[in-house]
Amino acid sequence: MKLIVGLGNPGKKYEGTRHNVGWDTVSLLAKKLEASTFQSQEKFKSELAETIVDGEKILFVHPLTYMNASGEAVHALMSFYKVDLQDVLIVHDEMDFSPGIFAFSIGAGPAGNNGVASIQETLGTKNIARLRIGIGRSSPPMANQDYVLSKPTLEERLAIDSSMEKCAQAAQQWITEGLTKSMNSWNGVKSASS
Repeated sequence: MKLIVGLGNPGKKYEGTRHNVGWDTVSLLAKKLEASTFQSQEKFKSELAETIVDGEKILFVHPLTYMNASGEAVHALMSFYKVDLQDVLIVHDEMDFSPGIFAFSIGAGPAGNNGVASIQETLGTKNIARLRIGIGRSSPPMANQDYVLSKPTLEERLAIDSSMEKCAQAAQQWITEGLTKSMNSWNGVKSASS
């Protein structure tokens, strides 16, 4: 069994914001793989959808804890389903990458992403696979919290949407071939709009 977790915040207020890029990418992937409809599961503090790929159950996760407590949802799911670390992928927005840039990583710190920090702190390790999707930094500078909770410009949106499409493909390879092969295939690839 594998968990693919899209970080973001629940509710209409946050739809389409930079901070919900991970959430939106996992929605896109679930749709491409014809997963079940997302359903809220209170005991996991998440919305879940599922499908089967090559005989293995894949669980798509939208934590409902809000970004800063994402670790609670991930920990609850991993504990209940006895999922190993190498079978979890966290998909999230990344300010250190420009829109259109994305990459897999493992072992790095949260780089200011509170959702990633919550997961690493709750699980007690940085050794968890991540798919980081670039949203860039604000220009002119504004508070990080205000920036990530705002919506991208049209130009940024096109680049982000293009990279989300590629990330959905990359995550499919992660499901079937694992992290190392996926990193080799996708890291360094840019979206068409970037």
